[in-house]
Amino acid sequence: MSNPAITAIAAVPRHTLRAPFSSALPAAICFRSAQMPPAAIYPSHSHPWGEFVHALSGVVEVLVDGRHYLVPPQYGIWLPPHVPHTGQNRQAAWHSSLYVSESLCAPLPDEPCALAVTPFVRAMHEHLHQHPPSLPQEANEERLLQVLVDQLSRASRVGSYLPTSGDPLLARLLRMLESAPGDTRTLAELAQACNSTERTITRRCQDELGMSFAQWRQRLRVLAAMAMLEQGKTVETIAFDLGYASASAFIAMFRRVTGSTPDACRRHG
Repeated sequence: MSNPAITAIAAVPRHTLRAPFSSALPAAICFRSAQMPPAAIYPSHSHPWGEFVHALSGVVEVLVDGRHYLVPPQYGIWLPPHVPHTGQNRQAAWHSSLYVSESLCAPLPDEPCALAVTPFVRAMHEHLHQHPPSLPQEANEERLLQVLVDQLSRASRVGSYLPTSGDPLLARLLRMLESAPGDTRTLAELAQACNSTERTITRRCQDELGMSFAQWRQRLRVLAAMAMLEQGKTVETIAFDLGYASASAFIAMFRRVTGSTPDACRRHG
């Protein structure tokens, strides 16, 4: 059964992008960063090497094995060799990919998964983004890339930051909120709009998403806020657009979910 959330996203006009390598990597480990315009897509493809996809800024989505991973810069997606996947985004984003030859993938997970990005790993990605390795690579660049692979092999596995659901009832409610993150209706009001009950929605959120409805909604608003911060909107405007009565209430939620303030997030990209 197709994922309704994926179907809804696919209806948006797309900028089609092409993967950089077709048959072979130019080195055992390669790093690449690129800008994705709004509504861009790398159509479904696979390759005989592993890939770690990370959002340097913005939010990048990866569709793989019927699952929809939507993650901010604190996470990344590991894709083992030969796994078909699609990359896409709704807002403009900078992403990076670390390509790892199949012979070096043994220490890394053998199935697609989201990995937590530590401050050290993020700093390494930023350095490589600012100073792309040459081809052929120099010895110090090879060592740095190997250290990054080593760090990823020790990274904690996490679920999708904003999971989706194939359940028709829950998927309908999630799509309603994704199209309007500032919707201020209560869970009871939203359940009624979906011809359901608050108790049913609460149970399905825990079963399907692994979190409460309130947690999911907060994460949705954080992702929406990140995009608006990059557009240069003020914190006050973002708070109003996302349905908060005051900027302080929005800042408190943002800090609680991310561990940082909106302005700090803007300063650090």
